[in-house]
Parts: sequence; C-alpha cells; structure tokens
Amino acid sequence: MVQYTLAQSPEIILTVAGKDSAKARDKAMDQLLELMNAGKLPTELEEGFGPQQLIEVKEPTAESSSGEDAITQAVQVLSNLATLKLKVQESRAEALEIRKAVDVLFSDESVTEEEITRLKEGFKVLKNFAQANLRYQEARNKAEHARQVLDQALESPGETSH
Repeated sequence: MVQYTLAQSPEIILTVAGKDSAKARDKAMDQLLELMNAGKLPTELEEGFGPQQLIEVKEPTAESSSGEDAITQAVQVLSNLATLKLKVQESRAEALEIRKAVDVLFSDESVTEEEITRLKEGFKVLKNFAQANLRYQEARNKAEHARQVLDQALESPGETSH
C-alpha cells in the first residue's frame, strides 16, 4: 500500500495498492478526480496539477532506526564541517595576502603588468576561499544541531540533559 497527499490539502490521504509508481500515482489521481467531482476536495487545484505533484506519505519507521538515521546524518554533517574548516584554514593566509593586494587597484600608485597578472591569478584563490568560507559558516550553523543530536545519543540513561 502507498499513500499520497496534496501540499494544498495535507488532510486528504489517497491510498492505493502497491508501491510508489507511475501507475499508483495515476490511480491516486483517479481518486482525487472522484473527490473533486463529488465536491469533497476543500481546495482548488492549479491548472496542470499532475500525478508527479502528489506527495508520498511515508509511514514513520521504528524510532530506533530513525534515531540511528539522525546519528548517521549528524556525523555526516560534522564530517562535512571538518572538511570545510580545513579547506578554509589552508587558503585563508593566501587569500588575505591577495585581498591586501587588491587595494593597489584603488590607489594612485602605478602598478606593473606582472603585479596585475599575479593579482588576476589570485582572484581565483580569493573566490575559492570566500565560497569555502561561506559554506563553512552555513555548515557550522547546521552542525550545531548535529552536535546536540550526538550529545543526546551519547547521554547515559541515568544522566540528565545539560
């Protein structure tokens, strides 16, 4: 059995035999049309609403496996954070040097062609550092939750939350 719902009306559940497939979605669309024709659908659907817009309703699995999934995901998030931190640290010094050199473009000092060439080559390093730094900041925010998930999972049954 597979169940579908609509983003517009999550209270509507359409149940179809089998598993999620194009055929099952078509059967769910038939049920949806019956509801619409009977005037039992509480919302208007946009023109062009199709079976691909049905949302599969997943039954929650046993709590232990969802807990394990949360732990696995938390570890992946933290691993990603570690990788990004290393990448940012490795390129920070070089990027800051290039950033200082950018100021020469705004001064009245004359510059050589070699300095400009070096600067242009450095822009790639600067861009890569800035992008990695942004990804690191975003990952760090996500990792806060991951750290809490792991802390909770590591707590002994007798301990209280801190």
